[in-house]
Amino acid sequence: MAKNLEISYLLDFYGDVLTQKQRDVMEQYYNDDFSLAEIAANFGITRQGVRDSIKRGESILLELEQKVGFAARYKAVQESMARIEELTRDIRFRNANNYAVSDQIERDAAAILEILHRVEGQE
Repeated sequence: MAKNLEISYLLDFYGDVLTQKQRDVMEQYYNDDFSLAEIAANFGITRQGVRDSIKRGESILLELEQKVGFAARYKAVQESMARIEELTRDIRFRNANNYAVSDQIERDAAAILEILHRVEGQE
């Protein structure tokens, strides 16, 4: 059974919609990297039972993400924020190494970084 690493990410977002046992099985499989046999021994079920539980959980998580898309939006926001920070740091660097340094550019860049860090702290 090939692991879809996206499922581990979705498990962080939507894991609470699964039953406790389903979530535990999936966390052991995706996050703890246990084999089907190890998980089966931990829960006193067959390897096939573990596989079925994982497949049902995957289906639930993928369907939920398809419907609401929170994980994809969160990832896009994180990537955008990282890009804004990268560009802001580049602006500050270019401004500091320019013949005619602009205090306004420096203040604006500092303000952008402050906003980003404040937003990151709210996550």
